[in-house]
Amino acid sequence: MKVLIPIKRVLDYNIKARVKSDHSGIDLDNVKMSMNPFDEIAVEEAVKLKEAGKVSEIILMTVGPKKAIETLRTGLAMGADRAIHYVSDANLEPLTIAKLIQKTADKESPDFIIMGKQAIDNDCNQTGQMTAALLDWPQATFASEITLKDKSAEVTREIDGGLETIKINFPAIITTDLRLNVPRYATLPNIMKAKQKPVEEILEADFGVELSSKLKILKVEEPTERSNGIMVKSLDELMDKLKNEAQVI
Repeated sequence: MKVLIPIKRVLDYNIKARVKSDHSGIDLDNVKMSMNPFDEIAVEEAVKLKEAGKVSEIILMTVGPKKAIETLRTGLAMGADRAIHYVSDANLEPLTIAKLIQKTADKESPDFIIMGKQAIDNDCNQTGQMTAALLDWPQATFASEITLKDKSAEVTREIDGGLETIKINFPAIITTDLRLNVPRYATLPNIMKAKQKPVEEILEADFGVELSSKLKILKVEEPTERSNGIMVKSLDELMDKLKNEAQVI
């Protein structure tokens, strides 16, 4: 069984994001970048399935600048077999990424695609659903547990009301939630082995999809600072403020 995993290079989640002085976006100069945490979970789940003998090959793909090769090498060190790198410095919108995933799926014919439910930089939560629509594949989003059958999977989903378990037939799209697993750290021997694993590089001229964006960022601003809380002396005073100042009751 073959698995395709799209991953994204993002600002490391431990780093505080800072807005550029012209408010055009987030300043990414000289800051640590790493794999999107939800994508790490997708890689870990695929590697666990391979270790259990249920997956035979894991293929990574990413769309990003030359430096995104480091992110691919991290996934290869975790246990993926090979990778595809669509090289582009452009800030491509989710629909364009979904079209590139569709193109890769048409070429590689994976049994299923597993990917993070969203990226922590733009929080769009769109690419998996768009890819499912383009491929006309069933989808199971926000997965917190995956059980593979012969040509299907039972997926437990995180939903507003609790948990939902559904069955989907392959080929299919699965997007991962935080509680699915805890990603492993790549060991030094595996990091060294990852340098020898094949990475196919595809330049923009060979993408075969329209790269012009229909979305435009108008302005990026820091969130407004929260005002300090106040201490009240009695329950009556608290109720009065909730009713007359906050107007929440």
